[in-house]
Amino acid sequence: MPTPILQPGEIEAGAPPAPWLKLPEGSAFADRAARLESLAAGHALADYLRFVAALSRAQHEAYTRMPALTLPRADLLAQRRAHAMPPLDATAQARGTAWRVALQQIVAAVNDAAPPPAQAAIARLQSADDGALEALAATLLRQDCDDFDRAAAPFVAAALQVQARRLASQLGAHQVGRLETASLCPVCGSPPVASTVHVGGEYGLRYLSCALCGSEWNEVRIKCSSCASTKGIAYYGIASGAPAVKAETCDACHSYLKILYLEKDPAADPVADDLASLALDLLLDEQGYQRSGLNYFLIPGPT
Repeated sequence: MPTPILQPGEIEAGAPPAPWLKLPEGSAFADRAARLESLAAGHALADYLRFVAALSRAQHEAYTRMPALTLPRADLLAQRRAHAMPPLDATAQARGTAWRVALQQIVAAVNDAAPPPAQAAIARLQSADDGALEALAATLLRQDCDDFDRAAAPFVAAALQVQARRLASQLGAHQVGRLETASLCPVCGSPPVASTVHVGGEYGLRYLSCALCGSEWNEVRIKCSSCASTKGIAYYGIASGAPAVKAETCDACHSYLKILYLEKDPAADPVADDLASLALDLLLDEQGYQRSGLNYFLIPGPT
């Protein structure tokens, strides 16, 4: 029997569609720590990148110790999906105790390597009662950061990320629907930290990466991830910077979001490479653009 010859386009047509949503699978924190260590070599922010690497390793350990968590009831998940709501709304649902356990594990793990201001923040977190810790978490998740203990923010965020990733990894894709606001994570409702252009089975597709739970959701390219405009989109980079990292700017809303090209660097990580490309943020700030994404380890100062 002769072998049929496929015409152009038939291979692609027969391939399974790329998923619109990629839920986190296990811990990515150890890989992020390795990426941060690699980026720190010779970097102007080497000390801070290594500090966040230590935090990421502590997150990995906390994640591996965290047991399976209780998801919302199936009927509530179905209701939220039907109403285009995130199933694990970070600002609305009760957090439970797991994140506070993770917080104490994380701060204990990094205390000795932390600089003095961070050690003082760790001491405050270790002595704080549950109500004070919950208030810190709520303030951070609301992004109400003008009145916040900035030295404590990386530790609180690190613990919240561990719990959010654990919960998101327990969901099934059928329990998550698209939100009316496409710029927010369909799993937890948080903003993205950056976007990545994938390789492999999702070659050329752009996925936004959640700053909190690590879920990724597809968004078409050359489109503002904040206001959805397709006009006035431009890309900026730094000649001496990483070729895999650009900033996608929008002249309609004067915002920008970093975009990482995995074809140019498969090891690129949304959180790590965003931190390491701070010079690009400074350049765009001078030109009047504002970040639309959120990196919990790069909380801006009061406006």
